[in-house]
Amino acid sequence: MKGKALVIGGSLGGLFAGNCLRQIGWQVDIFEKTGDDLASRGAGLGTHDEIFAVMEHLGIEVDESIGVSITRRYNLNRKGLFDYSIPVLQRQSSWAWFYHALRRIFPDAHYHVERALVRVEQLQQGVRAHFDDGSCAEADLLIGADGIRSTVRAQFAPQAQPQFAGYVGWRGILKEADFPRPLHKEVFEKYIFGIPDGQMFLGYPVPGVNGDLRLGHRGYNFVWYHPIGDENVLRQLCTDDKGHCYGTAIAPPLIRPELIRDIRALAKEKFAAPIAEVLALTPQPFFQAIFDLACPSMVFGSVALLGDAAYVARPHVGMGVTKAALDALQLAQRLESSHDIASALAGYNDTQSRFGHAAVQWARHLGQHLEDQLKPPEARNPKIRVQQPEVVLRQTGARITEIPGLANVIDLPRSSGRVPTWVAAGGL
Repeated sequence: MKGKALVIGGSLGGLFAGNCLRQIGWQVDIFEKTGDDLASRGAGLGTHDEIFAVMEHLGIEVDESIGVSITRRYNLNRKGLFDYSIPVLQRQSSWAWFYHALRRIFPDAHYHVERALVRVEQLQQGVRAHFDDGSCAEADLLIGADGIRSTVRAQFAPQAQPQFAGYVGWRGILKEADFPRPLHKEVFEKYIFGIPDGQMFLGYPVPGVNGDLRLGHRGYNFVWYHPIGDENVLRQLCTDDKGHCYGTAIAPPLIRPELIRDIRALAKEKFAAPIAEVLALTPQPFFQAIFDLACPSMVFGSVALLGDAAYVARPHVGMGVTKAALDALQLAQRLESSHDIASALAGYNDTQSRFGHAAVQWARHLGQHLEDQLKPPEARNPKIRVQQPEVVLRQTGARITEIPGLANVIDLPRSSGRVPTWVAAGGL
């Protein structure tokens, strides 16, 4: 079956959808509300075998140029000792690498910028999209790939709202050239975890600017999950030094300087010296509020949600982009093998909703330790009070085939195996 589709959202999810549908002979137009270079967004990106399989399915060559190779994960305790490690073979890539690769194979004439969706109109057959410039477009199918704050989802499932997890991820990238030699030798080539009670730090090397993999030109990406409380506290963090609140997210340059001073001081208190030094050297740390989202349905008539527009799992599973790729591939396969759109969408909704729900539940499990810190000490669950390195290092960003409830939902695509992303066995 062939048809015409409108994709709302020109980021990775939208590009996966657009390219997968074009591959089965569909006409596709992508609409992106901004005119910015999206490649400048995002930072380090963990990978799974399945995302490489989808890229190869689209004819995109996947080789070692995709990112930095990691061979081992380490736990760095508060005394500054690497007290536990597991061997891995993992590739840390960048958001920009995937964006450029996917954007290159999608035709410019069908990628429309500065076209913000206003509303979707369901027709007797197909859909009509209305945009903020007064224009309209019609198609057989509309795909909402417009992220966690999806305009498409807001129209069809307004009750499905992102839920704040009670913690933020302080993030940043430090250039390899800015590492003092002793610190570089100690941490740069390692995937490091720091998991004192109530906190979690991850740091690892990633490609540098424009995917640069040359020694001395790479970057070191980190995220520090830090409990803060409810959304009222989050809004205080998202208030600039002039008293203006930006809701639940704030641009890095607008973060109040005293917040960065405080978080650097807290890092010295909570973590070993190398971790605190990475934060101290990073010019502009910023934070991202951690949300999760589960939409009751991914399909509404001739409208389908995809990726973060439907399900957002906390980043502990490391599969936001992988899930969007799998959604896109599954949707294309359903449409190709079905005689009508309705039956294709019904099958897509069944499998991908179950997959998304399982991913969200597993990510909540991985984040329980951080949420528990917001409760009074007597109300905390003693079973999850202390994070065990031998558990955390294995379960964070684990293979999809090792996550309860995920492996058997769909037939997972297989990559060529030239760039394996997770092989682990044993500890120190």
